[in-house]
Order: sequence, then C-alpha cells, then structure tokens
Amino acid sequence: MKKAYLGIDIGSVSTNLVLIDEKNNVLDSLYIRTQGNPINTIKNGLKKLKDNMTEELKVSGVGTTGSGRNLGGIMVGSDVVKNEITAHARAAIHFVPNVNTILEIGGQDSKIILLRDGILHDFGMNTVCAAGTGSFLDRQAERLGIPIEDFGHMALNSKSKIRIAGRCAVFAESDMIHKQQLGHNQEDIINGLCEALARNYLNNLGKGKTLNGPIVFQGGVAANKGIVRAFEELLGEKILVPPYHHVMGAVGVALLAKEEVAKTKRTNFTGFEIANSEYTVSTFECNHCPNLCEVVKFYKDDTLISNWGDKCGRWSNSSCTDEKFA
Repeated sequence: MKKAYLGIDIGSVSTNLVLIDEKNNVLDSLYIRTQGNPINTIKNGLKKLKDNMTEELKVSGVGTTGSGRNLGGIMVGSDVVKNEITAHARAAIHFVPNVNTILEIGGQDSKIILLRDGILHDFGMNTVCAAGTGSFLDRQAERLGIPIEDFGHMALNSKSKIRIAGRCAVFAESDMIHKQQLGHNQEDIINGLCEALARNYLNNLGKGKTLNGPIVFQGGVAANKGIVRAFEELLGEKILVPPYHHVMGAVGVALLAKEEVAKTKRTNFTGFEIANSEYTVSTFECNHCPNLCEVVKFYKDDTLISNWGDKCGRWSNSSCTDEKFA
C-alpha cells in the first residue's frame, strides 16, 4: 500500500488539508472555509480526502499548524504540531531551496519570514489591520460586483495609475469610493488598491528589514496577479509564486510530519474514522490559584480525551478529570 503524509492548517478563515507521497509530491489538497466551526471542518475535510482517493493510501504521518493546531492535533493524533511560521518556511524551502524572503498574505492575517542559508533569521506578523488581508479584498470585490478571481487580471489591464490610501481598511474603502465618484474606471481603481495593499504590507511588516531575493509570495492572495506585479515594482525583484501557494502551511507541516515519522518509526494518526465521531468542548474556571485559568475540556463521543488552557499544567499534564480537585 502506498504511504502518504497528511498536513492540516486550521485557520480562522480557512482549513487546508494536503496529502503528500514519499517523494514529497502533493497527491491532493483541499481549501475549506472554516466558518467558525473547526471541528466540523476538519471532519468534513477528512471525509472528502478519503472520498477523493483513487488508490489505496496508508497515512503514515500527520501534522497540524494554524491557530487551531492544538485542537486539530488532538483530534487527528498529530505526530507534529508546529506554528505557522515554521510550517510556511518549510514549504517555501521545499519549492525554492535558496529562498531568502517569504511574503505571506492569508484571509485574516499576513506574515513576513526572512531566512538565511535555510535558517529562520527574522519574522513579523500583522494580525491587527485588515487592510492588507484577503478578507478585505473579498469585501471590496463583492462591493464592486466583481468575482475575486478576476480582480488581479483587471488590475493588469489598468492604463492609468491612481493612488489609493492603504494604511487602514476604512480609509482605503473611502478613498476607493471617492475615486469612483471622480469617474475613474474599475481597472485603475483595482490596480490602485493592489498597489496600496502591497505598500501597506511592506510599510508594516517589511519596515527596517532587508528583503533579499529569491522572494516567494504565498497565501491565498498570491493568486492575485495585480498584487504580484505591485510587489515586483516596489521591491525591484522577481516574485516567485509556488504551486499550491494557497495551502503552503499544510504542505509544510505534512513535510515536517514525514521527517518526524522517519525518526520515530510510528504515527499517532487516529484514522479517517474520526469523521464519524462527535466532539464537544466545555470549560470551567480553575480556582486552585489566583490565576483563575479557563480550562477547556475536550470530549470524543462523551469520553474526555484532553484538557488545556491552564498555566500550571495541573490539568493539561495529568489525567486529572474531576473539577472538584480544582
């Protein structure tokens, strides 16, 4: 039976699942909207992966990343649980081994990762301003009545440059409306928005950093050719967009899981059958000390399988399951 390795990136906007083979080729990838329900999204993703299989595969390793990595890791029995910086860097090195700079723009946040000789040198994350994220682009595409898939192509058809304020999502939208009222066409406004987002990203995340080539651009927004061109003009460098740019976190953690299993010779993967189980969460406040931690209890089919959320490890590091001991 052919071996495969599973990577799951659980984010607030999307959950991505990737299967790779022993030669690190991507066998299948899924991009699913999380819609505020990561448990059901993971279950649905596993079911779809299983249904999509055209040959018999044995999942020999699994890894999770993203903001829901710990929750997902318990569900699927992760062999590795890694943060997004590590996962994205590992995937970029796989496709561009000598990469020095990684630009990543997702649905809800953005990151910049600097590597030197394949080692993490510096990084930055923007989780505050929505002006440079995919969700802001989605909103503007919807407001203009344009499919988001066409946004980048329309920007490339721009004939006249106009400047859109990109420092803040509110100002950017107000400025776009103002430019519409002045009679500018949609192609020029969209191109102006792409340039504003690239400028805002570099001013926020790239400030004070040396961005050496090769530069890789990944995340869902990397599909927007207008923003790719804007980065190239601002940085004076060729921007490389790898295949599977929208699921790079999942690719990276699948590669890391494969490397981990090569050392341990075993996997903790709980199987595709978990898609048929019911998972529930409850919380309580631990009164054992003044920290008053909110402890999360995670159940599979009414059986408690994990606790987390405490600072001292009283719950997460033990089999203690009775709240009266708190």
